[in-house]
Amino acid sequence: MFIDLSAIHDTHTGMTRATLEAIPQNLASVRARIKAAALQANRNPASVRLLAVSKGWPAEVITTAYEAGQMGFGENYLQEALPKLGALKHQPGLIWHFIGALQANKTRQVAEHFDWVHTVDRERIAQRLSDQRPVTLPPLNVCIEVRLGDEPGKSGVMPEALAALVQYITGLPQLRLRGLMCIPPPTAEVAAQRSGFRRLRELFDALNHQGHRLDTLSMGMSGDFEAAILEGSTMVRIGTAIFGTRPHKDL
Repeated sequence: MFIDLSAIHDTHTGMTRATLEAIPQNLASVRARIKAAALQANRNPASVRLLAVSKGWPAEVITTAYEAGQMGFGENYLQEALPKLGALKHQPGLIWHFIGALQANKTRQVAEHFDWVHTVDRERIAQRLSDQRPVTLPPLNVCIEVRLGDEPGKSGVMPEALAALVQYITGLPQLRLRGLMCIPPPTAEVAAQRSGFRRLRELFDALNHQGHRLDTLSMGMSGDFEAAILEGSTMVRIGTAIFGTRPHKDL
């Protein structure tokens, strides 16, 4: 049973014991749903990784999820994320993913502190991430964000420009291209959800057919991750179904 953490948040003391105790139960519920969707698609459930979207939540919430076995966390806002990364730097095995829109003036800190970036969509951003990735660290894992819908202001490379960006990134020494990411236009209809995810998987398959060794399809969030898994997602980005509705950013 999912428990909405926001409903039992204590604004005076921070996160209540009941709030923190709900996280393992919510994680277990999400993992069970991932397993069920994977089995429905005749896939190994282990082929789908869970990324917990922790934007808007304090470090103690992340620690509780970590203690329940969650290792990967996604952050959207650099200035919010960096204090949390600092507070949790001694937790072994934590993997940090930057999943927000990335501006050129933020690339250095992302390159220095994160393990993954899911939102590369142009050559300039890719070049800066590679140039600014410390040589003492392994290459930065990146996904290219692809824009599947005609949504004004939406980030992402258009499908017809994808091949050129893939070629460019594979030549950058401090980046490791892992795959593709998308955020399709929201819809409650499962058939429509699957259609968008299918388009990204077809692009992914075409690139691998051309000789690229991509292994990550980052697609699916709390409202549509089962449809994404049915269409081949290997990493789902889940926030609300684990943590509830996000609190105010000043937490």
